[in-house]
Amino acid sequence: MEHDFLSIERKHQERWLKEKVFEVKESSSKKKFYVLEMFPYPSGSGLHMGHAWNYTIGDIFARFKIMQGFNVLHPMGYDALGLPAENAAIKDGIHPEKYTQEAINNFIRQQKLLGLSYDWSRLIDTSQPEYYKWDQWIFLKMFERGLAYRKKASVNWCPSCQTVLANEQVKMGRCERCGTEVEMRFLEQWFLRITDYAEELLDCLDDLDWPERTKAMQRNWIGKSVGVEIDFEVNGEKFPIFTTRPDTIFGVTFMVISAQHPDLMKFVTDKQKPEVEKFLKKIKSVSKKSIKELEFLEKEGVFTGSYAKNPLTGELVPIYAGNFVVADYGSGMVMAVPAHDQRDFEFAKKYGIKIKQVIEGPLTEKRAFTGRGKLVNSGKFSGLDSEIAKEKIKEYLIKKGLGRIKVQFKLKDWLISRQRYWGTPIPIVYCDKCGIVPVPEDELPVVLPKNVVFGKGNPLESAESWINTKCPKCGGNARRETDTMDTFVNSSWYFLRYCDPKNDKEIFDKKKVSYWCPIDVYIGGAEHACMHLIYFRFYTKFLADLGLINFREPAKKLFHQGMLHAEDGQKMSKSRGVVVLPEDVSKKYGIDTARFFLCSLASPDKDIQWSEKGINGSLRFIKRVFDYFSKVKIGKSSSILEARLNQAIDRITGYFENFQYRKASIEIKELFEFMEREKKVSKETLERFLKLLTPICPHICEELWERLGNKGFISLEKWPKADLSKIKMKREVIADAQKLVARLKKDISNLKRLLGKENAKVYVYALPDEAEIYSSIEGITVFAVNDKNKYDPEGKSKKVKPGRPAIYIE
Repeated sequence: MEHDFLSIERKHQERWLKEKVFEVKESSSKKKFYVLEMFPYPSGSGLHMGHAWNYTIGDIFARFKIMQGFNVLHPMGYDALGLPAENAAIKDGIHPEKYTQEAINNFIRQQKLLGLSYDWSRLIDTSQPEYYKWDQWIFLKMFERGLAYRKKASVNWCPSCQTVLANEQVKMGRCERCGTEVEMRFLEQWFLRITDYAEELLDCLDDLDWPERTKAMQRNWIGKSVGVEIDFEVNGEKFPIFTTRPDTIFGVTFMVISAQHPDLMKFVTDKQKPEVEKFLKKIKSVSKKSIKELEFLEKEGVFTGSYAKNPLTGELVPIYAGNFVVADYGSGMVMAVPAHDQRDFEFAKKYGIKIKQVIEGPLTEKRAFTGRGKLVNSGKFSGLDSEIAKEKIKEYLIKKGLGRIKVQFKLKDWLISRQRYWGTPIPIVYCDKCGIVPVPEDELPVVLPKNVVFGKGNPLESAESWINTKCPKCGGNARRETDTMDTFVNSSWYFLRYCDPKNDKEIFDKKKVSYWCPIDVYIGGAEHACMHLIYFRFYTKFLADLGLINFREPAKKLFHQGMLHAEDGQKMSKSRGVVVLPEDVSKKYGIDTARFFLCSLASPDKDIQWSEKGINGSLRFIKRVFDYFSKVKIGKSSSILEARLNQAIDRITGYFENFQYRKASIEIKELFEFMEREKKVSKETLERFLKLLTPICPHICEELWERLGNKGFISLEKWPKADLSKIKMKREVIADAQKLVARLKKDISNLKRLLGKENAKVYVYALPDEAEIYSSIEGITVFAVNDKNKYDPEGKSKKVKPGRPAIYIE
């Protein structure tokens, strides 16, 4: 028969939209379930099947939960601010607003073609002032509480993009977006004090149902260290140095200050100044986030001309400027013990610095000794085990007022300033008289001006009429902040806005958020582990502290999807022409076919590969299902089929619950093949099969549901429940049941013909697990061999074997 899957898709997509099938409201009678995929940046290139698969993973789960009777919130929006739109303005002369809206419209069109179960009435777009007004409101609340602040800091500057880059956006010293070598600059920047929440961000990880690898990455990123802050004397002033190894203090032979330290030049003598300046020009900025990058970096440095005094030995040790010390970890200066730290060892060897061993162990010409041992050359602490010495020396330093216990985190405050146009304006003005002044809440949003010049530097600096304003405090002349916010700000609370997207009076209705949140299942890439997934945890905790929400973690469960690669194994990319478009797939195979094919490849958290051969195999299966429903004979289902169906329901329910879509697709296929071999199938069995297939193939299931004479939407039908009383047989017995029945029928027929007793009574004896299978055969009486009341005049039941029942004809 003809298979016009494209028309079927359009028909039911229109029905869903017209009847608002997936639009939801708060309900006191239904339990809520919030399913959310990370919202996309709407690129001009649109969606390919790799993106479509990501959204399909969430859609399958949302549809499953809807059918289980939950009130499911499954929204979509667009993370619409960011540099690509600005780059398009420079390259093609398209204003970022126009570029973004065209891209969003295309995304919506493509996503609707996929038949996703979104509540489109809750659509959000972060580039709209109605949205970023509340970004600005949150910023002001943080500013009020001292969590938003401005300071001069070394920053990663991309000379090509003409903007500051966050540490996360620098890869091996280059801009993540354009690949240009990053420079180091010192600028006044806005920060959010995420470090105030470092302890809680770390402690709460244990309670989250998130992938262990992601939690481990966050633990490492937050990087809690408990150590000692020791006061070294530099140029007559105390300078605190953080260390977790106080047991090695007698082995300090030099100090290293970060080349990015804002006060570096205070330590540089006039004699060494030319050498230091030469060194600073030579080195490139290093991403402060990546400790791994620092490990592989060639260690370089230069003598500053200054010395530090060791508080326990009184020795003066040289201070070097180095490219491998992080400026804002501790004080930005470290004590170096080359005998017992490999990094320090390599540096000392390179620059001919003294190496002093203070822990017994194998110190060689190529390797430092970094293990445990007895202290030597350590004054009154010599002879102590190094682990015991850590405590003893720490206690001594504290007692003498030379040090203190210190908790240090690798996590640094979040630099949010960006020197670009297409971002949320920071609601601050600068007044010569009043200084830094926040924009009053009733004047929000501060809207981006449209008439700006693109091409070089920050376009907002060209909008003089926008920049020049009045001070909200004194009414005098003032200038607006021209930095915009990092776009990770927009995505740090968006999940809350979905609960009340059209509210123009407040950020959201607390009751609505209390009903829907937190997110029950959050779906997105593992690459966001140390950026978005930390930032939106931080925002959640802050908003809880404002009393706006009654929970402190945004998502109960996190699921990371795998990547769909092109047929040649490459990452799908429209720019390289290595891409499969959903529109083409829909026309050629049908979207349901693609959904079933992708489910069948592997678990959704694994990387998979597109295959034309593979999807053609799925197309043949979908066609078989479709054709079967037009010719199936409806009648009473056999007890074997009932058992197999209920077994499948039980298994498929568990598979969907745990994102085991491949196993679900295999079970569905096997169940269908079992049905195909049956002579008659009840309408109820057919309906229950369709319900099992609906989360993966919603369009054809709606069509077949309708063709069975049903009204309404199968998408809203109740998920079938397994009747465990009908699954008395073992799985392998059910799988072979049809073969066993066919063989027994043949044996009975042959025996009747041989005995010349065509109308005789037939008694069959079988093992308990198999007795139910044979009871579906008409005209025979079946006994289990352990049935005490069985009729067995010739003791035939004693000859029964597995798969081989005994027959008595009377």
